[in-house]
Amino acid sequence: MNTSQTTVGLLGCGNVGAGVARMLIEDRDFINQKLGWPLSLAKIAVRDASSRRPWTPPRELLTTDPYEIVGNPDIEVVAELMGGIEPARTLVMKAIASGQHVVTANKALLALHGREIFEAAAAHKVEVMFEAAVAGGIPIIRTLKEGLSANRIHYFFGILNGTTNYILSRMTREGLDFATALAAAQKAGYAEADPTFDVEGFDAAHKLIILTALAYGVLPSLDDIHVEGISRLTPEDFHFARELGFVIKLLAMSSRDQEGRLEVRLHPAMLPQDSLLAGIGGAMNAVHISGHAVGDILLNGPGAGMMPTASSVLADMVELARAARANCSARVPALGWCRLSDERPKPMSEVSTAYYLRFTVLDRPGVLARIAGIFAEKGISIAQVIQKSAAPGEEAVPLVMLTHTAAERDMNAALKEADDLDSVIESTMLIRVEERCAARGAA
Repeated sequence: MNTSQTTVGLLGCGNVGAGVARMLIEDRDFINQKLGWPLSLAKIAVRDASSRRPWTPPRELLTTDPYEIVGNPDIEVVAELMGGIEPARTLVMKAIASGQHVVTANKALLALHGREIFEAAAAHKVEVMFEAAVAGGIPIIRTLKEGLSANRIHYFFGILNGTTNYILSRMTREGLDFATALAAAQKAGYAEADPTFDVEGFDAAHKLIILTALAYGVLPSLDDIHVEGISRLTPEDFHFARELGFVIKLLAMSSRDQEGRLEVRLHPAMLPQDSLLAGIGGAMNAVHISGHAVGDILLNGPGAGMMPTASSVLADMVELARAARANCSARVPALGWCRLSDERPKPMSEVSTAYYLRFTVLDRPGVLARIAGIFAEKGISIAQVIQKSAAPGEEAVPLVMLTHTAAERDMNAALKEADDLDSVIESTMLIRVEERCAARGAA
């Protein structure tokens, strides 16, 4: 180990990697003042040294061989900023086996292979830090791992994907359809050319898995949580949400129910218009946490972007440098728990919530009564109904219902029966209503 400085190497120099390189070079003196010794950038591994980058590092730092960094005894900290599963997983595991500390922003890697990675880090007495993997520049990892370590977490819920929040904000504010709002997000640089990972919820689900591990000591499988994206939402749903006093958000939720069972899910949800999360617009992220001692807190800020995410990576590097210098690495387990449970979240069929339902029905007498009868047979109580008349020359009309709390299995059974009616001509749109998320803003 070089005692006069802490040396780091970067795997990847895309958007985040370029931001980290920029901060390490341009903010070198400032970091030195905070840390007390230099944090020195030794090498940056890239696929193509001639490619254009968001910020251009000195050419002599670039290499196309990641093994000039991984396994190099002169480099103490490896920052994996490549994304994807392979070769990122292989390189991270080899860095750990070489005794190098690792910083990563790769939520998919941790969500799918976190147990293997953290066990290897513990065995080799090195750290894996990942503040940048969830919510960009918001220090949510450190908050759950250390700041709230004395709290039993009742629940948390949040907005964990800036792309989808930007799209939903445009649909809410301007009445755009999904395709138009998505195109606007792509033009603004918030959405990829292939947006599937974001708009179908997988990016946010990986982050939800990591936060669940920090909150409850359980690292659930992606197969064990309900994941639902935003691509089926229509301007009609946003119109009715406004009429009913709600805003639609893609909500990540994790909690323990009254029986202590773990509930983990991600899907569009209707929130009261005056709730705190309802006001989180654009590409911002936010997480609301309820602890038994601290009560309720809200963290919000930029959930992505070159410099906010680089800020979180650098914070991890500084902490690692301090821990290594003081010979106190792994003072806190990577996920804040001395051991992880094998508990599985309860199935979505056993979840209970309220529902918004938009039927498309023929404008005929008795349709509402027949649907209400089906719901009554399943024990589902209807709280509110909006029934519109057909426009001239049209037979189909929307029929909107807001229900009281019901079990998901009962709702699914009722909708299967209702959608089989001759008078119901399209599959019913279902959006869950989350009144528990109704922490209010200031009046």
